[in-house]
Amino acid sequence: MVFLGSKRVLILLVVLVSAAVLVQSMQPPNRNQPLKPSDANQPLNPPNSKQPLNAPNGKQPLNPLDGNQPLNPPHGNQPLNPPNAKQPPNPPNAKQPPNPPNPPNANHPPDVKVCSGKKSPKPNCKGPGSACLDPRFIGGDGVVFYFHGKKNEYFNLVSDPNLQINSRFIGVRPEGRTRDNTWIQALGLLFDSNSFSLEASKASVWDDEIDHLKFTYNGEELVIPEYHLSAWESPEYDIIVKRTSSKNSVLVTLPEVAEISVNVVPVTKEDDRIHNYQIPSDDCFAHLEVQFRFYDLSSNVEGVLGRTYQPDFKNPAKPGVAMPVVGGEDKYRTTSLFSADCTACVFTQPGKLDQTDSRLMDYGMLDCTDLISKPNKKSLSIT
Repeated sequence: MVFLGSKRVLILLVVLVSAAVLVQSMQPPNRNQPLKPSDANQPLNPPNSKQPLNAPNGKQPLNPLDGNQPLNPPHGNQPLNPPNAKQPPNPPNAKQPPNPPNPPNANHPPDVKVCSGKKSPKPNCKGPGSACLDPRFIGGDGVVFYFHGKKNEYFNLVSDPNLQINSRFIGVRPEGRTRDNTWIQALGLLFDSNSFSLEASKASVWDDEIDHLKFTYNGEELVIPEYHLSAWESPEYDIIVKRTSSKNSVLVTLPEVAEISVNVVPVTKEDDRIHNYQIPSDDCFAHLEVQFRFYDLSSNVEGVLGRTYQPDFKNPAKPGVAMPVVGGEDKYRTTSLFSADCTACVFTQPGKLDQTDSRLMDYGMLDCTDLISKPNKKSLSIT
C-alpha cells in the first residue's frame, strides 16, 4: 500500500517537472542577457532569412555582440542589403526639384566673347573705315570726307603691296549741276594671284525679298545659297564670304589681311526728294554700303581710303565744313575693276607683306569683330 502511494507521488513529480520545463521553453529569451561566447559567431538571422536585422529606428543593423553598435557590412562602406531588396516608392505628392537654369553663355568657354543683341555683323556707316551714301567716307583717322569721283568709272580705295581694292561708281547728273551724284556699285579685290568681285545688281523696283548681290572669283561666277550664315571659301582658304542675312548682306574675310562688311541698299524716294538726286523712275540705283577693317597695312598704303591709315597722314578735308570734299580722281582712277594702274597704286606682286614694314589697323568696326583674336599683334585704335 505504501509502495503504491510512493509510486503515484513520483509520477506526479515527473509530470510537474515536465510542465515547468515546457512553460519555461515557451517564454521569450531575456534580451538583457549577453550571448554566450560559443554563439557569438552565429548569424542572428535564420538560414532562409532574406531580410537583415534592422535596428528599431531603421538606421544601421545591430551588432549581436553589442546592442548599441551598428553592424558593419562585409565590405566596410556598403549597406548590407538583401539581393532582392526594393527601393521604397516616392510619396504620392512628392515633387521633383526644378532643374536649375543654365547660366549665361553656358555653351561657351569663359574666355570667348559672345555677340550680344545682334545676330550678324553689319556695316556701321558712322564708324572708321566706312564708305556709304554718295559716297561718304570715314577714314582710319576718324575724319569724315566725301569723294565724288565720276559715274561709270573706277577708283582705287586701298592699294598696298599685298592688297588692291578698287570700286566702280554709278551715278546721275541732275540738270544744272556741274558734277555727278555717285554711289559705289561694285568692289574688285586683288590679293596674291587671285581676284574677287562683288556688286549690286541693277533694280528698277526695290524688293527686300530679292537678293541683289553678285560674286565672282578668278573670273568665275559664284553662287552662295540664300540663307543666313551660308558661306563660301576659296580652295586656298585665302578668302571667305559669309552671308550675314539671307539676302543683300555679306562679310568678306581675307584672313590676317582684311574684313569687309557689305550691305546692298537702294536710293529711296525720300533720299531723292531731300537731296534732289533726280533718280530716273526705272532705276533705284542699288549700291553698296561698306565698312573695312584692315590688318598689317604697310606705312605706304595708298588709295582714297587707304591713305588715311598712313601714320603721318594729314587729311585735306576742311574741318567744320558740312560736306568736306577731297579730290584725287586723277590720282586714284584705274582702267578696270581689277587693274592696279592708278598713278598712286603700290600693289606690285603676289606674296606676303614684309612684317618689318607693317602695323595693325584694328579700328572698331562692328560689335562682333572682337570675336576674332589676333595673337602677337598690337592694336592701334581711334575712338
